[in-house]
Amino acid sequence: MTTRTAGAARAPDVVVVGLGAVGSAVVRQLAHLGAAVTGIDRFHPPHDRGSSHGATRITRLAIGEGAEYVPLVQRSHELWRALEAQTGASLMRTTGLLLLSTPGADAGPFHGRAGFFERTVSVAERFGIAHERLTADDVARRWPAFAPRDELGYHEPDAGILHPEDCVRAQLEVAARDGAVLRFDEPVRRVHGIGGRPVVETDRGTIAAAHVVLAAGAWLPVFLPSPDAAGCAVQRQVMHWFASDTPALHAPERMPPFVWMHGADGAAFYGFPMVDAHAGVKLATEQSERTTDPDRVERDVSAGESAAMFEAHVRGRLRGVRPTAVHAATCLYTSRAEGRFLVDRHPALEHVTVVSACSGHGFKHSAAIGEALADALLGATPRVDLAPFRQTPAAPSPV
Repeated sequence: MTTRTAGAARAPDVVVVGLGAVGSAVVRQLAHLGAAVTGIDRFHPPHDRGSSHGATRITRLAIGEGAEYVPLVQRSHELWRALEAQTGASLMRTTGLLLLSTPGADAGPFHGRAGFFERTVSVAERFGIAHERLTADDVARRWPAFAPRDELGYHEPDAGILHPEDCVRAQLEVAARDGAVLRFDEPVRRVHGIGGRPVVETDRGTIAAAHVVLAAGAWLPVFLPSPDAAGCAVQRQVMHWFASDTPALHAPERMPPFVWMHGADGAAFYGFPMVDAHAGVKLATEQSERTTDPDRVERDVSAGESAAMFEAHVRGRLRGVRPTAVHAATCLYTSRAEGRFLVDRHPALEHVTVVSACSGHGFKHSAAIGEALADALLGATPRVDLAPFRQTPAAPSPV
């Protein structure tokens, strides 16, 4: 590959493996800065095999997983709006976000840590993020789709919904326009080193590069010295669209996306207003007990799974939602302890960076991670500090 210049500095050749949330962001930013970059994906993104598909993802500014994530999502919001202006695509919709916690539920783990509700409030106060604390009566009066009893409520008006497939598509289109080489439907079989330079072997040939970024999502462990080298667990997750008796009640003007924690054991579910193509209310929970092989994951969702979801989480909490699932889908989480991200050097290969920004809450941060990583690869100071997301980071912020 040839190398172009980025300003006065000579840009390295970079191969990005995996073109989902983070990979598409890295390729976009590297191409924008003038690097000669090639992106490779085993499928044709956006696709429904990994973690970055579907029509909706929640984005929120007060990150209950820890204060270190807040600069990522703040910068990502700026980047999504810039990408909208550049492409004309609609990528982010500001709807507000509702967080609900049953008394005692905040003691349970959510994304690997207890105290999610109160930490969200503390982070909002620390960063000056607009928010309200609400009673159950406040919530029921303002959004009648919800039927809280004695829950605590948190509302963040500047949060909302991202459209992940549109985001990935727009980033790849802009990257290609800026000169990135994109290679789809091309599985990468191996990444190794020759003479201190990384080499990528695919079904179609071999590519040598000055640097490789591994953003392969659920397939990341394949490229590590051992499957658990990055502490990643691949988990099957299921989403359900339940029939609505009163669609007007579940319109985005009357029902924000939400996260509802209701069990001291970490029981929780989340959902969206009716904003996608399916004639139902999208609701889901998360599971962390069972792992899967991304090439052998069960893609079909049984009627029993939907019924169990409704009984365990939905019944009695949402008005106007019937127990009939009109659609269901699976996706993959690549999770680490405490829901942590990983942006660090490969444990065994020089000039290879490993990125796993998922753990069930990564998409909202991906644009900023891509920008920061591109800056770092080109020798510039990243706008957002990625040091907290190394393999052995400093202790997470208490808030």
